[in-house]
Amino acid sequence: EVQLVESGGGLVQAGGSLRLSCVASGFTFDDYAIGWFRQAPGKEREGVSCIFFLDGSTYYADSVKGRFTISSDNAKNTVYLQMNSLNPEDTAVYYCAADPVGVCRISGTLYTGMDYWGKGTLVTVSS
Repeated sequence: EVQLVESGGGLVQAGGSLRLSCVASGFTFDDYAIGWFRQAPGKEREGVSCIFFLDGSTYYADSVKGRFTISSDNAKNTVYLQMNSLNPEDTAVYYCAADPVGVCRISGTLYTGMDYWGKGTLVTVSS
């Protein structure tokens, strides 16, 4: 059974940093893509970042480029999202998701239709 468990969320002041973790079980990374997504209150879920393990490609939403970094520890089956220079607009529930076909983007947009999803971790950035 595929499971994804996020952790690392919390309350941080604007300008601060957090590192989110996504521990995966039930599969090995191999050809998968794993993405980070977020959903703020009253807004649609949006893609934040994605990593495609076959070639190590990484992708970011324009709103987080230069501030967020996606990485992985394959030995621990864990994907991280390092978030720096946080601002109140980053406040959201953050989810990780996995796609077994390795799709990170469709038509240049981060793919939100991945097959497997975690339950999310809340990030709150105070001003």
